Amino acid sequence: MPHAHTPADAVQLLTPDGERKHHPDYPLDLTDDQLLGLYESMVRARRIDAEGVLLQRQGELALWPSLLGQEAAQIGSALALDDEDHVFPSYRDHGVALARQVDPLDLFALFRGTTNGGWDPREHNFHLYTLVIGAQTLHATGYAMGVAKDGADTAVIVYFGDGATSQGDVSEAFNFAALNDAPVVFFCQNNQWAISEPTEKQSRVPIHRRAAGFGFPGILVDGNDVLACLAVTRQALRRARSGQGPTLIEAFTYRMGAHTTSDDPSRYRDAEEVRAWERKDPITRLRAHLLADGRADEEYLARVDRESEEAARAVRAAVRSMAAPPAEAMFGHVYADGHALVAEEAAQFAAYTAALATAEGA
Repeated sequence: MPHAHTPADAVQLLTPDGERKHHPDYPLDLTDDQLLGLYESMVRARRIDAEGVLLQRQGELALWPSLLGQEAAQIGSALALDDEDHVFPSYRDHGVALARQVDPLDLFALFRGTTNGGWDPREHNFHLYTLVIGAQTLHATGYAMGVAKDGADTAVIVYFGDGATSQGDVSEAFNFAALNDAPVVFFCQNNQWAISEPTEKQSRVPIHRRAAGFGFPGILVDGNDVLACLAVTRQALRRARSGQGPTLIEAFTYRMGAHTTSDDPSRYRDAEEVRAWERKDPITRLRAHLLADGRADEEYLARVDRESEEAARAVRAAVRSMAAPPAEAMFGHVYADGHALVAEEAAQFAAYTAALATAEGA
């Protein structure tokens, strides 16, 4: 089971048993509140994500891509960001969205089909989900080049999976970012499976080593270690903001669930592989550390679970009561400042629906 072993050279600050380690290149000193915040964010993300799977099974959502198993990679990296930094997600990055204070209902509306976008990217510097595999790496690189030309002291991070690295867009983004010293962090969540294709059928070398061929550093991190993901991403963002160019982070993690709710992973991967990764669960390892270090007790853990359950229950009720938007809403937000052709099509549609209404009335 090649997928079941985290490489020994991956940056790790917290073992699967919850033992704290120190890394000379990635020091990390967190307060109790910061540690507890990491734990609470991961638990909440997992529970909200589980609600997405349940709602899809009940026919309330068309589709849901679960983040189960990737909470540490997403929360650790997201909480390394400054408010002014910009995020370009793929379509599974619900934990990052929640960490950026995006309303979870905006995520669910997208997969319920009541919106074509979901949220204003300017509100939290969190751009729209991208379902075209790998395309967001070019969006992020271009945006990073723009903020650099504007002289802004900000960084950009873009999330994608191991499967996206097989797309030409990603190689183009790497090259543009390197040549222009773009302040962008490429954060690859290597969850071992691009739908049913394993990593070894996509790349002959570890993903993070590809960065060297483009002229910038690549780092391998234990993607189930929230502390390591935080420390590594924080350093890469500092490097970007200081004008030193891009960094590729490969977070070695595992997709515990299906690719999406339309997928059956039992058809292509071994159950023992899944069980091996269950023993590396990101939430379990941080919980073990908090208990062993005396930073949390069972009462606290129960309260976090209870609050997460309450949040999921509120989401469930709100999703079920979401009203379908009026049909003419499809013409809104196509262009930032409007467009003559879209306005003409909207007018034609309005006239058509009015004619139907008149005919039905007659």
